[in-house]
Amino acid sequence: MGARAIMRSVALLRGVNVGGNRTIAMADLRAWLLASGFDEVRTYIQSGNVVLEHAPTLDVAARVREVILAQRGLDVPVIVRDRAEWSAVVAANPYRGVEPTRLHVSFLAVAPDAAARAAAREDWGAEEYTVVGREVYLHLPEGMGRSVMVPRLALIKEATTRNWNTVLALEDLATP
Repeated sequence: MGARAIMRSVALLRGVNVGGNRTIAMADLRAWLLASGFDEVRTYIQSGNVVLEHAPTLDVAARVREVILAQRGLDVPVIVRDRAEWSAVVAANPYRGVEPTRLHVSFLAVAPDAAARAAAREDWGAEEYTVVGREVYLHLPEGMGRSVMVPRLALIKEATTRNWNTVLALEDLATP
């Protein structure tokens, strides 16, 4: 018998453990995912960042969502990138040299179409963004909390966003 084929992916949960709402303990999440057939499940901080191993044919986003719904009763959107896709996100950073706390990436389920990209063009002052595939890189010189652009940028309305330090930490966790 040969070795079982596995993939490693990063799963991002949208809107959990923010402001005391939709809380999920990461220890519970790890246990639920392990019990549901995932391997090597690791979480990073409390905001719903999971690195896990799975069969290549598994719909990871759907399965993680099902597990959370069954265990906690919450319908949580999940965005997944496999290890190679995650490395490509890191490599595609258009804002190299920017202070990591001022750089964020919004992860989308699907790439925005041309109409959505065109509608987003506006003068945001020092704030800027770049769309690369299914990611929107946000350079926010005054930070996320003071951003004028983020609450008004429709491109990222259905996204989940992580700061650059978290992106890099997940890259480390996802790399064997």
